[in-house]
Amino acid sequence: MDVVVVESPAKAKTINKYLGRNYKVLASYGHVRDLPAKDGSVKPDDDFSMSWEVDGPSSKRLTEIAKAVKDADGLILATDPDREGEAISWHVLEVLRQKRALKDKPVKRVVFNAITKQSVLDAMANPREIDAPLVDAYLARRALDYLVGFTLSPVLWRKLPGARSAGRVQSVALRLVSDREAEIERFVREEYWQIAALLDTPRADRFEARLTAFEGKKLQKLDISSQAQAEDIKAMLEGAAFKALSVEAKPTKRNPAPPFTTSTLQQAASSRLGFSAVRTMQIAQRLYEGMDIGGETAGLITYMRTDGVQMAPEAITGARSAIAKEFGEKYLPEKPRYYSVKAKNAQEAHEAIRPTDFSRTPAAMRPYLDADQARLYEMIWKRAIASQMQPAEIERTTVEIEAINGLRSAGLRAVGSVIRFDGFIAAYTEQKDEDSQDEDDKRLPEIRADEALARDKILATQHSTEPPPRYSEASLIKKMEELGIGRPSTYTAILKTLEDRDYVTIDKRRLIPQSKGRLLSAFLESFFEKYVEYDFTADLEEKLDEISDGKLAWKDVLRDFWKDFSASVDDIKELRVTDVLDALNEVLAPLVFPEREDGSNPRICPKCGSGNLSLKLGKYGAFVGCSNYPECGYTRQLGDAANGNGENGAGLEDGTKSLGKDPYTSEEITLRSGRFGPYLQRGEGKEAKRSSLPKGWTPASIDHEKAVALLSLPRDVGKHPESGKMISAGLGRYGPFVLHDGTYANLESIEDVFSIGLNRAVSLLAEKQSKGRGRNGGTPAALKELGEHPDGGAITVRDGRYGPYVNHGKINATLPKGKDPASVTLEEALVLIAEKEAKGGGKKPARAKASSAKKPAAKKATGKKTTARKKEE
Repeated sequence: MDVVVVESPAKAKTINKYLGRNYKVLASYGHVRDLPAKDGSVKPDDDFSMSWEVDGPSSKRLTEIAKAVKDADGLILATDPDREGEAISWHVLEVLRQKRALKDKPVKRVVFNAITKQSVLDAMANPREIDAPLVDAYLARRALDYLVGFTLSPVLWRKLPGARSAGRVQSVALRLVSDREAEIERFVREEYWQIAALLDTPRADRFEARLTAFEGKKLQKLDISSQAQAEDIKAMLEGAAFKALSVEAKPTKRNPAPPFTTSTLQQAASSRLGFSAVRTMQIAQRLYEGMDIGGETAGLITYMRTDGVQMAPEAITGARSAIAKEFGEKYLPEKPRYYSVKAKNAQEAHEAIRPTDFSRTPAAMRPYLDADQARLYEMIWKRAIASQMQPAEIERTTVEIEAINGLRSAGLRAVGSVIRFDGFIAAYTEQKDEDSQDEDDKRLPEIRADEALARDKILATQHSTEPPPRYSEASLIKKMEELGIGRPSTYTAILKTLEDRDYVTIDKRRLIPQSKGRLLSAFLESFFEKYVEYDFTADLEEKLDEISDGKLAWKDVLRDFWKDFSASVDDIKELRVTDVLDALNEVLAPLVFPEREDGSNPRICPKCGSGNLSLKLGKYGAFVGCSNYPECGYTRQLGDAANGNGENGAGLEDGTKSLGKDPYTSEEITLRSGRFGPYLQRGEGKEAKRSSLPKGWTPASIDHEKAVALLSLPRDVGKHPESGKMISAGLGRYGPFVLHDGTYANLESIEDVFSIGLNRAVSLLAEKQSKGRGRNGGTPAALKELGEHPDGGAITVRDGRYGPYVNHGKINATLPKGKDPASVTLEEALVLIAEKEAKGGGKKPARAKASSAKKPAAKKATGKKTTARKKEE
């Protein structure tokens, strides 16, 4: 018997079915070792030696694997087919060698791009050795990230309190978001007018044409800059005669895009489905690892971390067969389509993301998938099938029109498109970039050259130029990919880190840099400019790729980087904090010293009138204060607009800002900065009502109306039609919710708390009750649903009497101290549940009942049960 090691228990269960009794498939539960989060885990002075640490759960899992290997004939490492998967196989092998579990047993490495029986069996028939250059690339990347983080962090804590950490790639992504915000702040709007004419053909068909020239001069977008100019042109056109000078129809072909890569999948899922990058990858992981399809377990898509755009020959054959069956022979090109891209790393360029079997249509799979899984699978299937279909045939028509009024003339243009053959569009239509302007793609009626056109109406509309949009997750990933920053497996982690550390918030799917993020980015750009340059980071990524391709030695790359980087850090250590603040005052002037309505100097203290405002550093971050401190106690939070009349701060200290009186209690409402971030307070003392700011709400966005609304929570929604008890909506520890008779149901956003009606609230509560009883019913309502256990049954996070825990059936496993329930992953939960189960955890009501037969025993048993419950919950 051979032992096969994969990463996840769900995958282990599926693969075990394929391989049969001669194999024992065990899960490593992801990475088994990592660098300890302390100084000295990577030693540059000792030729970059690295100290690895195995955590508690992984240690037990590795012990199980070692025990199984000792009794086995050989070891097969079958972790994921990318750099991270190669690293996990290497870690497992290193630990097993240390445990002397292998002896002379054969070790093989197999990879499969899809979890189907055929793919797994083909991989088992073609084993290889562990790819040493790929492991070296992982070691170099992990060492670089560690050295940057642990070398910069002490500098940040001393020079920039409130900044939690900096990362090699994460800081460059933060710079992109911060630079875009600075562009928006510098942007000056310009007003302009557009002129259009609604015209009728002799056949009474109406269409719109836009002004492109006036009195012999071609017009650019901003040329009509005043209302008087626009009214003059409009009056001229209202008395003009119109004639079609030329009609040009050009047939064009539009080819389909290749199947999805990791980044294009995340972008499309964001724009089409509204999924975050994290959510997209969670669903894709589930589709890849395997679903129960009518008694057969199979992966529905290929591996979802890839930058490759090509499909395997057998997949192309399957796609062409499905096209002929689902759409018809006319949609099938004579020859297959082949795509190529300049792969950043040939050893990581796997197949594109595609269905494992094109005959599994979205409609056929819908009964086996939940709503989000079905939507993502349908998008992947359609994009992949479209990539092998005929091009769309489009006729684009341009009509040039002349307007004459006496001696004055104007030129107008009408543009439209007609789809003559839909081709691949029948399966999948590319959406326009979410940040681009819509083109005029209207269909035009029949228009003939030299015919007169009748004027119906002349439209003059005022517009203003718009600043560049903030990045969304999708557009930031696209930009990083264009710049060569990050790789398919890193995008999601980068975005999550920026949000988790409160460097950015996401509002209406847009990334908004927070003050601490802007400060950190400005600090790094001022004193570590080289290391947040886009070209430098991209060049380093290329070197890491060359390591994985066997072209560079990984320690040579580390030596070159460390020599200059450590010297830069040593230089910064000598800087005084005042030097840092002076530099940041300059770089962040629009944020720190916004212009005042009265035009006065934004750097003069509005309270004392003589002091200069400057950034100050406190225990919990930066704020703006007066140079005349302590005589003048004026302060305000970074990012708050300055009030020239001295009311900002209202004479209060410690960054407290007055927002006015509560209309119902007449108590003062203030915005304050506390240990855990900004919060609102009504009144003073122990009885004061307080509320933290909900996710996505920044201190700068809080006004009197929002403050009153937050402090008035919870809000009564209405009485439940069955129980007659009140349903309330509020903001709690785990976000917005509705509550009825002990049952909580989560809401998507804080806006829902203020707008949700009775019918929707009742529906949400009913859904929640169908998944788990309310607190008054015994089992607490689920705070978060993580997914299915490999043995069946849902895994949830709940909040019990003694704290948060994960639940599967009758097994409750307490979360480690300090672990945020909202951040628990399915893999972490599986480990906790496995440990609890190994200890004999779970509720055993039958034993408890039996033990109550004798009074002394009952008393003792009750005590034991109470202790057990404390540990579980």
